[in-house]
Amino acid sequence: MNRTARSGRWNRVWIAIAGLAALLCAATLRAQTVSQSPGTITLQDAIRMALQNSPDMRLARAQYDVALGQARVDRSAFHPNLYTGTGLAYTHGFPSLPGGQAPSVFELDYQQTIFNPMLRGQQHADEDRAKNSKIEMDRVRDGIIVQTATAYLNLADAQHSLLLLQTEQTSSQTILQIVQERQRGNLALPIDVTRAQLTLAQIAENTVKLQDQEQALEQQLRQLTGIPRSQPIQASPAVPAFAAGPAGNAGAAEQLSITPPALESESNLIDLAVQNDRTVKEAENERAAREQEYRGARWSYFPTVAIVGQYSILSKFNNYNEFYKTFERNNVNIGVQVTVPIFAAKTSATVALAKSQLSEADLQLGQRQRQVTREIQQKVANVRELDAGREVARLDLQLAQQNLQIEQDKFNGGRATLQEIEQARLDESQKWVAFLNADFAREQAQLVLLEATGQLAKVLQ
Repeated sequence: MNRTARSGRWNRVWIAIAGLAALLCAATLRAQTVSQSPGTITLQDAIRMALQNSPDMRLARAQYDVALGQARVDRSAFHPNLYTGTGLAYTHGFPSLPGGQAPSVFELDYQQTIFNPMLRGQQHADEDRAKNSKIEMDRVRDGIIVQTATAYLNLADAQHSLLLLQTEQTSSQTILQIVQERQRGNLALPIDVTRAQLTLAQIAENTVKLQDQEQALEQQLRQLTGIPRSQPIQASPAVPAFAAGPAGNAGAAEQLSITPPALESESNLIDLAVQNDRTVKEAENERAAREQEYRGARWSYFPTVAIVGQYSILSKFNNYNEFYKTFERNNVNIGVQVTVPIFAAKTSATVALAKSQLSEADLQLGQRQRQVTREIQQKVANVRELDAGREVARLDLQLAQQNLQIEQDKFNGGRATLQEIEQARLDESQKWVAFLNADFAREQAQLVLLEATGQLAKVLQ
């Protein structure tokens, strides 16, 4: 009896030591999730490096410069244009070049358009279309931000889940050892050992999948940001909140997740989306361009006015003396050139075409605004559903944490076994993983909503 009592006392001591070691291991892993290593990069750092490294962003900037250059070419016709040149020509008979111009040794020409509605309308239209290139550059920028943020948040979720799986693996190994000890004492069946082994194997399988996912996400993030392979990537758990969220969440859940957004009213979100949607802006710019072309076409019935001037030095060997009573080598001509359209069939056809193109642009703009309204309603509904699912996962995690605390109190009072407390800790880790998955899905939907309402760059840059 004394030997049995001593054996039972030593078993309780061993169980207490094992429980304390498991608690210390879990606390260490929890501390690792909140502390940042020296090589940790933040979400803002990743986005900044991705924007600097992206070839698509450089191409979009180049295309925007091309569009601005085209608008400057159209505008140059209304600015002073001065040309000079020289040449020699042999003439037999009347001294004239093709086009009716007299051959000259030196020539200086001045041209400036004063009033040309068609050219002016084309200039304004190209300026409006150049705005679409700026919108396209912003779209590329937001696409890079979304892609980088998604990869970053997914990597942070995978790295945190791997730490949680280490806790699960420790708890499962302890449970397996206890069940094996109970089987040797004829207190557990072989099926109980198999069940514990299956749980441990499933955790190992999930660990391998998460490690592969972590490597793929690291490679994607390196390609986006240009981070060399020699530099390790550790995502920061301190992810900035997208919007102010309600208070009262579990403390541990709040430290590692983006707080739920306080969604604005649906009508305000629709207004924001219609105002900031890039396809709507492009349609508005295209309509403005068509309107400028239509206005220029209508005004093309009126005369065009241009200032012209010329200074030329004529040669002595082109027989000018034979055809003119007086010959002056230095000649200056300056004046105003007015072109009056008397009958121009092309003008009426151009006006009709511009009017139909303006009507088409109006219809396309209205269609796109209605489409954006439908899309934003669907995105808002998706965020609300995922936000509700996140709240369920948060409460489920909080319940598991409270249950773990109860089991811990029972264990400290000698009313619970180590297997029961390890099982509670395993359940709590699984609820953590489920909460992280729900939180990541909500974050992805929130990124899409921020991009649709034009708030993405303001929040993440």
